[in-house]
Amino acid sequence: MSRRWLASGLVLAFSLAASAAGAVEPPNVQALHVYIVDYNTGSVLYDKAGTEKLHPASMSKLMTLYMLFDALKRGDVKLTDNFHVSKKAWSTQGSKMFVPIDGDIMVEDLIRGIIVQSGNDACVVVAEGLAGSEEAFADRMNKKGAEIGLKNSFFVNASGLPDPNHLMTAQDLYVLANRLFADFPEFYHYFSEKEFVFNKIKQGNRNPLLYRPGTGVDGLKTGHTEEAGFGLTASAIRDGRRIFMVVHGMTSMQDRADETGQLLDWAFRSFGDYTVAKKDTILAQANVWMGQQKTVPLTVAQDLLVTLPVSERDKIQVKAVYDGPVAAPVAAGQPVGELVMTIPGMPEFRAPLVAAQEVPQLGFGGRVVAMLQQMIFGPEQAQAEQPPAEQQPQPQTQTN
Repeated sequence: MSRRWLASGLVLAFSLAASAAGAVEPPNVQALHVYIVDYNTGSVLYDKAGTEKLHPASMSKLMTLYMLFDALKRGDVKLTDNFHVSKKAWSTQGSKMFVPIDGDIMVEDLIRGIIVQSGNDACVVVAEGLAGSEEAFADRMNKKGAEIGLKNSFFVNASGLPDPNHLMTAQDLYVLANRLFADFPEFYHYFSEKEFVFNKIKQGNRNPLLYRPGTGVDGLKTGHTEEAGFGLTASAIRDGRRIFMVVHGMTSMQDRADETGQLLDWAFRSFGDYTVAKKDTILAQANVWMGQQKTVPLTVAQDLLVTLPVSERDKIQVKAVYDGPVAAPVAAGQPVGELVMTIPGMPEFRAPLVAAQEVPQLGFGGRVVAMLQQMIFGPEQAQAEQPPAEQQPQPQTQTN
């Protein structure tokens, strides 16, 4: 009968180096919604009302950009194509690119007009250019949003202008920003542009962290209305590690600049990405029943990268568990058990363990002997009577 076993020989030396230490407790900020995620691992570092619906204001322009980038990537439009400016687009209120009525605007200029200048008028031009009307475009936004994993978002317009039904969550804004970065790397560079001149009017990017040395911020979008307050969806990279951050519901531009910078520094300082197990490195041994070897070495199918609190890295506990003994034959790569890692104050982390090599089944005579041994001595002693397995070297944890 299969029973839950602790695998033998598990050695993971968690001497994880980090350049800075910090507390896991986040800074005290006034923002109503915060959602911070490590891009490499998908680990959520801070979730404050992340699934609560909010008015995203101009941060929802990221969905308009997703639709435009998607059309560009499919070849439906080109950067050099022109979209016509209707009276509705020209008269749209709020932040503006200052498109001329009855003019024709190049798509690449519209991208910059949305990202850098946060032009509501530019968003309407894009919506009408792609779908014929802003209403039809909003329907497409909702359909595409559901396809890419936005679970709690509903779009009424292309710009984020106030509407009681135009809603997102901080979590969905993260998902959208992540998808923009992953799906359209060829267009992501527009988010880092600091200024754009159109119609002889120069405007600067409203993202305050683009102007601060050392932040590593290279996108994405701010938002503000009287009802929503001030918000920022941002992404930053430092030393090869990328973090996405959504902060919303602040009361001033200064608070937005200060609190987002503070939270970003905290996220990079307080957590690190660590490779705790390398693919094909032997981590443990599992007992095998009716096999030509009495144990099978266990490994992970791919490098195991995890995000851990820097201050808690010496408190990690790791164990390998499996239902065993594992019945032969065992195929190389066959899932056998799990690597279970626990850290105080964090959810338990689990990753699959697989057989590092095949173990053929004993021949008929060997199986008969093994069955007799089990009947006489019990399963544990019968396992001990099998020929000893070759000893495998044990790994040390790698840092990243």
